[in-house]
Amino acid sequence: MNQTDSIKELVTEIARKARGASRLLACVRAEVKDTALRAMADSLESRREEIIAANALDLEAARAAGLTSAMIDRLTLNEKRIRDMADSLRKVALLDDPVGEIWDARVRPNGMTVARMRVPIGVVAIIYESRPNVTSDAAALCVKSGNAVILRGGKEAIHSNQTIAALMEEAGCKAGLPNHSIQLIPTTDRSAVPILLKLSEYVDLVIPRGGRSLIETVVAESAIPVIKHYDGNCYVYVDERADPDMALQIIVNAKTQRPGVCNAMETLLLHEAIVDRFLPRVVEVLRAKGVEIRACERCRAVVPDLKPATEEDWRTEYLDLILAVGAVGSLDEAIDFINTYGSHHTDAIVTEDYAHAMTFLRGVDSACVFVNASTRFSDGGEFGMGCEIGISTDKLHARGPMGLRELTTSKFIVLGNGQVRL
Repeated sequence: MNQTDSIKELVTEIARKARGASRLLACVRAEVKDTALRAMADSLESRREEIIAANALDLEAARAAGLTSAMIDRLTLNEKRIRDMADSLRKVALLDDPVGEIWDARVRPNGMTVARMRVPIGVVAIIYESRPNVTSDAAALCVKSGNAVILRGGKEAIHSNQTIAALMEEAGCKAGLPNHSIQLIPTTDRSAVPILLKLSEYVDLVIPRGGRSLIETVVAESAIPVIKHYDGNCYVYVDERADPDMALQIIVNAKTQRPGVCNAMETLLLHEAIVDRFLPRVVEVLRAKGVEIRACERCRAVVPDLKPATEEDWRTEYLDLILAVGAVGSLDEAIDFINTYGSHHTDAIVTEDYAHAMTFLRGVDSACVFVNASTRFSDGGEFGMGCEIGISTDKLHARGPMGLRELTTSKFIVLGNGQVRL
């Protein structure tokens, strides 16, 4: 048997076991899942030395490969980060279990009750890069929502991920979860991913987490439905009826509080009526914080030393202290501009006009749309959902931060007492 055949056999067996586990896990009571999550948390903390030793192997390889200091920091695990991972599992255990929820019940004229029940998706495969804490977060959310999970992390964190997944699977089984509820593909061979993406008879959903190239590759090769998290090219529009002090506070927070994340503002739109008096304030404050500003000609007429913006700037997720600034003539123009150039992730309006706010909420075609608040709040934790598995920019079946409820689907249930159709 050659290496490719061997990997295909390995990945197929993992998927087959996950399918079997998913059928059992769907019926596990909420208290058993919560007990298992707490046991996993305890295991990560009590056996942290094993995790740190495995992580040291990954860090050694990362340094030898010349990874950047930022990448190495994302990869590094220490006692505090392991404690944070464990605390995250305990928080998931405290969340309401969505599985089994019944809603939209109605009694038909013949006496039957028709309702909908929330159920797990089944087997979820998560393909991700670098940070090993994704292993524990993703596994916890899948288990709590009744899904078996197949994890495929990046090669940079292979030893860390294997150790974390093994400890969680072991603790979960001892607490009453089915065997193989949590599995990690134990090879860094790239052929494992396309093999996994073709196993539609076993896997129900794929969630890629990482850069755009990873997501595009998964979408192109998958025979399984994929929920995507593309760029976070987030916009803030300051309306002519905005409170300027509020607007400035939101702008500074959205751009500079943490510029390298997907919910940071990348483009600022100003109503042309306020450009002359408001733009110089924005430039002064942002420049003091090290932000490079690229602007349209209308804005450069007010602050001439701004760098000219190109059309590509309106589409760019910088993930850095760089901001594109443009002027628009109306609310409708702002909405059209965002829908044309934005990434449909998170966009905000600052306005004191209720009608303008409602028009913006209805008109902007994005996963998250804000009024008078920083885009940095676009996050499952900030929305009260606990941790999240990602922020979907898709429309089906989940959109926005994906928590427990978004990792479920539904089925119709019918309760009768002998009815037959005439």
